[in-house]
Amino acid sequence: MNAQLLAKSAYTAAAAPTRTERGTEYEIFSRITRKLGVAARGECDFQSLVSVLHDNRMLWNALAADVAIETNALPAALRARIFYLSEFTTHHTRRVLAGEASVDALVEINTAVMRGLRQEGAAV
Repeated sequence: MNAQLLAKSAYTAAAAPTRTERGTEYEIFSRITRKLGVAARGECDFQSLVSVLHDNRMLWNALAADVAIETNALPAALRARIFYLSEFTTHHTRRVLAGEASVDALVEINTAVMRGLRQEGAAV
């Protein structure tokens, strides 16, 4: 009986769905954007705001580094837009931290990217 339970549990992990790269990107954007939304509503302290802004900047820095590689398969125009959004995100984050801007623009950008990831994922 114990051997049957072990065998059953060994195969249940394999039954878990495998995420695509696009699905993983969507999930990361979703988690960060959800936290940014909480910050936008003023439902977190400054330390939590700083933490989520840092996570968002790290995400956009990783995207910028990825699209800066010449062998990236995305179209050049899309790569340029992503790189620009990364620069905008960095600049706007500084303004948010200085109390000169709200988080709303960052939420809007991330939400738009998530819509794009979802639409492309449905087409594939």
